[in-house]
Amino acid sequence: MERYIDLHTHSVKSDGSMTPAEVVREAKKAGLAAIALSDHDSIEGVKEAMAEGEKIGVEVVPAIEFSVQSATETHILAYYLDIDNPKLLKTLEECRETRNFRNEETCRLLNELGFDVTMDEARAIAPNGIIGRAHFARILMEKGYVSSVKEGFKLYLENGKAAYCGVQRLEAGETVELIKECGGLSFVAHLHLIKMEDEPLKEFLTGLKAHGLNGVEGYYTEYTPEMQEKYQAMAKELGLMISGGTDFHAAMKPHISIGTGTGNLRIPYSVLEEIKKAKEKLG
Repeated sequence: MERYIDLHTHSVKSDGSMTPAEVVREAKKAGLAAIALSDHDSIEGVKEAMAEGEKIGVEVVPAIEFSVQSATETHILAYYLDIDNPKLLKTLEECRETRNFRNEETCRLLNELGFDVTMDEARAIAPNGIIGRAHFARILMEKGYVSSVKEGFKLYLENGKAAYCGVQRLEAGETVELIKECGGLSFVAHLHLIKMEDEPLKEFLTGLKAHGLNGVEGYYTEYTPEMQEKYQAMAKELGLMISGGTDFHAAMKPHISIGTGTGNLRIPYSVLEEIKKAKEKLG
């Protein structure tokens, strides 16, 4: 019987969202064999998720999703990194400071557009302190400015829109090197959001491979079948592995289900087996 996985999930604990343990239980309910908890610039929920996974029989991969500086939107997933590494912890503290600045700027831009949104409102629905664009999108929805979180992103908060702030602490190559230093494997997430034509994208990935990049996200919720085929072929051409996930955000992105995305995504366990083999070679 085929086993399935989801290597891109989030547990940003907030009102109506899920704790790390709840995300693992949701994965169990969905029949998944393994997940990676990959919160944005944070490893705070990883140990809780791994403990729950051991308890209920779901394999949990320690992971994180780094946001890196780019002209568009570039994220790098890290798997099997040492989450207690001192350099990693110091870097994540610096990332938090940058995130705080970015959130203040997003709030200011929304105010300039005429929306009644405050940082206190964002903090109120993110009690663990990790505020992201999804929280602002949710406030816009709850106040009737948009019909859904998805529309909030599409109209105001995604890259290129009026309330988007792209300031990040880390550069892409630096991030790949940090992941390697922490014993992890690095994969560039959702390639379509980088918004590069195929040849420049190949050059970008080849450059990151020189820093130690291991792979790209070959399965993703928003990929069309053509995109999935193209990105997996690109990975093969460049000698990179693939990972895959839904980008599950619980109630913050209610249209995305764990394991299946918008309904038809299925990522075979063999994808994780290849990643584990690469990790074993690293030692």
